[in-house]
Amino acid sequence: MPMMTDKLTPQEQRQLMKTLARANEQGWGIAFGLLLGVGLFLATIVLVLKGGDHPGPHLSLLRVYFPGYSVTTIGSAVGFVYAFVVGYALGRTIATLYNKLSPR
Repeated sequence: MPMMTDKLTPQEQRQLMKTLARANEQGWGIAFGLLLGVGLFLATIVLVLKGGDHPGPHLSLLRVYFPGYSVTTIGSAVGFVYAFVVGYALGRTIATLYNKLSPR
C-alpha cells in the first residue's frame, strides 16, 4: 500500500517535515498546565480526605508562592488555577525554546 508522502514533491515533503517538526506552543502549554494543575489538585484532595489535625504540612508551604492556597477543598481549586498557569508558562517556554533551537 503506497504512503501518502510518495505522491508529494520533494518541496512539499520538506514543507511537511518542517511543519511536523515544530512544537505546538499552545498545546504544550495546555498539556503542562493540566499536568501540574491536576497533580496539585489530586494531591490536595488526597490529603483532605486523609484528614487529621494538620493535613499536608509540607504541601501547605505552597501558600508562600500561591496566595490563597491551602490544603482544603477550596484550596485545591485555587491550587489548580495557580499550577495550571505555572505549567502553561513552563510548557509554552519549553516549546518556544525547542522551536527556536531546532534545526530547520
